[in-house]
Amino acid sequence: MQTATALVLLFVVLSNFAVLGTTRLTTCIRSLALQGLLLGILPLLLASRISAHVLLLALGTLVVKAIVLPRFLTWAIREAAVRREVEPTVGYIASLLLGTLALGLAFAISSRLPLPQVRETLLVPVSLSTVMTGLFILTTRRKALTQVIGYLMLENGIYLFGLTQAESVPFLLELGVLLDVFVAVFIMGIVVFHINREFDSLDSARLTELSD
Repeated sequence: MQTATALVLLFVVLSNFAVLGTTRLTTCIRSLALQGLLLGILPLLLASRISAHVLLLALGTLVVKAIVLPRFLTWAIREAAVRREVEPTVGYIASLLLGTLALGLAFAISSRLPLPQVRETLLVPVSLSTVMTGLFILTTRRKALTQVIGYLMLENGIYLFGLTQAESVPFLLELGVLLDVFVAVFIMGIVVFHINREFDSLDSARLTELSD
């Protein structure tokens, strides 16, 4: 079981690098959907016993993160007529190098955190690296839709960290996190759609040029 969990976490890291190294938004969304699928599997692998709570958490994560949100983002890029992240603040090769550095830093930090014993040793460093990757994408990409993807990856990292205490966290809290993400991205999608319609651009840097 631990081998399967480690393999799933490895694919989570690879999906982070896939988003860091591509210009195509469709590839970013597919990587995000894959990450959502993996996050839906993890509660089943980490649980000491499969309860109704664990099954509902896994199913809710799978539906929201692997199906609903990726389809919503696919609709958004189709409506906004944007396909690529053309001019990121940090280039793609540099992004991959910084992603590797973030992964190493996550392992160094996780070994020093005063946390209770975790069954899967890779869970904490992978969660921290996913948070850092999401924050990096959120702050260095210009397209609003790519920034939404960065936000979702950041939340995925927080979700992964929460899995270290999955059996002690109330179900309503976990459901509330998923609902918050869905509502936040829904609002972001509406904003992105209106920005594109009114100003014919999804480059967030151009918003600084607007004035009353």
